[in-house]
Amino acid sequence: MPDDAARHLDHRPRLGRGLAALLGDAGQEPPAAGRGGGGARKTPIEFLRPNPRNPRKAFPDDELDELAASIRERGVIQPVLARPMPHLADSYEIIAGERRWRAAQRAGLHEIPIIVVEAGDREALEIAIVENVQRADLNALEEAAGYSQLAADYGYAPADIARIVGKSRSHVANTIRLTQLPEHSRALLASGAISAGHARALLAVADPDALADRIVAKGLTVRDVERLGERAGQSPHKPRKPARPVDADTRALEDKLGLALGTKVTIRHSGDSGELRIAFRGFDQLDDFSRRLSRPAR
Repeated sequence: MPDDAARHLDHRPRLGRGLAALLGDAGQEPPAAGRGGGGARKTPIEFLRPNPRNPRKAFPDDELDELAASIRERGVIQPVLARPMPHLADSYEIIAGERRWRAAQRAGLHEIPIIVVEAGDREALEIAIVENVQRADLNALEEAAGYSQLAADYGYAPADIARIVGKSRSHVANTIRLTQLPEHSRALLASGAISAGHARALLAVADPDALADRIVAKGLTVRDVERLGERAGQSPHKPRKPARPVDADTRALEDKLGLALGTKVTIRHSGDSGELRIAFRGFDQLDDFSRRLSRPAR
């Protein structure tokens, strides 16, 4: 794991034992016996299991074949990071390095180097995201899904996640918003037909799917899409008033509510009063909001 990731993690007291401590474990000499952390050891490849919470979901065959060829030539250079599976002897869940594990199987290896650490679900997810983001192994949607999982499962704000992965708060918040795109636009993003920049610009238009298809058909640039979004937001008879700047606290609250509801939330206020806008896509989502808001308080 890169040293700069560890430095970011040192400032996060809420991590408990912490990623920094786990990263420290990874650099120690291997213990004489046991399953409780230490340096790299060779382990039968069938002892490892993929992590269902791994933010990376796509493993293209051509990439695996290329890595397998390299492994046949040079072996697995960087060990896989794994944790013991409770109540299962000689079984480990991969935290980081599933692509290497898959490629090693293609290369015909019977053993693979691993580093074993003791990590809970939260720490394992954080490590997986950090490792994949640092190596640029995630596509934009996988990155967004990983951040959203940290927010939904453990209540992390974008600023918390930004400190973990070494990105800006705005990058994290904008990436998370990609999960709000319609399914068709998300599929084009996942396939690489449109870029993350295109996808962020699509969030500002009324019909993202239609414009996404135009991007693919006509090769529109990100700036083209931004101009179309700006033009669509203006009345032909009356120029749009410039938007008032939104303060950081309001933006953070919008992000938090948007993550909880899975949609775009806008807060506008003046003094002690204002309005809260919740966007919805389809009556099914509106019905879901109605049910949730109508629930009696416990």
